[in-house]
Amino acid sequence: MATFSSVTRQHVLAAIAEHDTRGEAEFLALYGFEPSGGTLAHEGRRYDARAILGVAHRYATGRLATTEEFHGDLHAIEILRRRGFEVTAPPSARGAGHGRTAARTAPGGRTAASRPRRASRASVEAAPAICPTCLMALPATGVCDTCG
Repeated sequence: MATFSSVTRQHVLAAIAEHDTRGEAEFLALYGFEPSGGTLAHEGRRYDARAILGVAHRYATGRLATTEEFHGDLHAIEILRRRGFEVTAPPSARGAGHGRTAARTAPGGRTAASRPRRASRASVEAAPAICPTCLMALPATGVCDTCG
């Protein structure tokens, strides 16, 4: 099972760059992805969200995250949104509620959705060191395991 905690925005951008170089059909065929319907928008172009995230996982860990390792399109979309990307869900997944229940009523008769929200601190994700040759995340030693 793939965990995506090591995938950073830089890994996603590297996957987007590879997609742009290869073209969509070759990119999807090379990594064995079918169009999923969830789309990532970046600099005026659209990309398949699951394929980009699967390849970004490869850049981060050295192992491709396959279609079977995703918990549906919404999982990939949520991860990419956390990395600061604009992502849209496929029409079949919209309105699914992301697996959450309906709004709960808070004390005072207000729903949880209508309560004023506190401003939260933006979490800043520290980018790991990346090998300039193969674009893999460097281990703690700072020496690439692949390139040496």
